[in-house]
Amino acid sequence: MSRRRRNLKRSILPDPRFKSTIVTELVGVVLKSGKKTIAEQIVYGALDQLDKKLDVKGTPVEKFESALENIKPRLEVKSRRVGGANYQVPIEVAPDRAKALALRWLLDAARKRTEPNMADRLSAELIQAMNNEGNAVRKRQDTHKMAEANKAFASFRW
Repeated sequence: MSRRRRNLKRSILPDPRFKSTIVTELVGVVLKSGKKTIAEQIVYGALDQLDKKLDVKGTPVEKFESALENIKPRLEVKSRRVGGANYQVPIEVAPDRAKALALRWLLDAARKRTEPNMADRLSAELIQAMNNEGNAVRKRQDTHKMAEANKAFASFRW
């Protein structure tokens, strides 16, 4: 058991435009070298494009959240050492970790795309995520397949 104290959850302030904490978290993930205004421009530009390109009812934040739900993993595998052998043990993902993984996978998939600027890449990846397509969703599916394949080692869960 750890002797350190539990780390405290910081409260996240909502972003000024949409009044949403999830958008603030996305800005924090997009952030590079402390350039927050550029990160905000990228995120807001992507959400505006997402709103224009999709004819689904709702605000851009609601569309973003539905895309994020399609990326969030439910299961993942963790390595566990038992009797000199390492096993990939499937475990359920906590909601905060699922959100963090989804944001990270979304950004990685967007950065690997070939659109001219980052806002276009992010909006294109979000549109694909809403349709259950794209590399971010594929990453979630691969994670679930790995957990399903190692279901036999679920008894080693701790």
